Amino acid sequence: MSQFFSVNYSGQPFQFLGPAHLVALSLLILLNVFLIAHFKGASKKSRRTLRITLAIILLVNETSYHIWAIANGLWNIQEYLPLHVCSVLIWLAGFMLIFENFTVYEFIYFMGIGGGIQALLTPDIGIYGFPHFRFFQTFISHGLLVTSAIYMTVVEGWRPTWKSVLRVLVGMNLYAFIIFFFNRAIGSNYLFIAHKPLTPTLIDALPAWPWYILYLELIGVLVILVLYLPFAIKDWRTKRKIANS
Repeated sequence: MSQFFSVNYSGQPFQFLGPAHLVALSLLILLNVFLIAHFKGASKKSRRTLRITLAIILLVNETSYHIWAIANGLWNIQEYLPLHVCSVLIWLAGFMLIFENFTVYEFIYFMGIGGGIQALLTPDIGIYGFPHFRFFQTFISHGLLVTSAIYMTVVEGWRPTWKSVLRVLVGMNLYAFIIFFFNRAIGSNYLFIAHKPLTPTLIDALPAWPWYILYLELIGVLVILVLYLPFAIKDWRTKRKIANS
């Protein structure tokens, strides 16, 4: 049990697309399929119970991460403040699920799905493979972040608009602007805009600082547009159908 929580983990390190990684991704896909099949068309009470349950799991799971870091003497303001995109969105997702906040949903849909999927495919957990606490905590937090966005879209019937795209783009750039100066003030690297991550990531394939930030900006815009594409096509078909009727 001590190895499950130990910072000096001596078990099998995380293996990219290894058996444990593939099983975790498969279970998350099955979870989303189940929630859509079982709760689409369910009563308002049942759907609210599910939303609150998802929110509690998200918030408790993220809190447990900070408790683990504190217990192991790792926690510091340079690395553990909830200022990375997914960290912020995990807390906001809990708020959105409980209070049904559409403005938060816009950010959860675009940034939560985009950032969450990237974190699930290339999780930043170092040596902590299955069955370490960090392995479970990482896949639960990012998995349910993506699930929250999918659930609110498919089951609850919410959808973003072109104004949502604009709000998310402006909001995220303002947030990055603030975090840039915050990083300089305390010597942190939140959003990875002070320098590239110290651990291997896809960012390593991009040019050196500060040019890779521009690439990340372009990638972010592209991801948002791709995520909005199904709704743009739906709206175009609807207008075309009305015009031809």
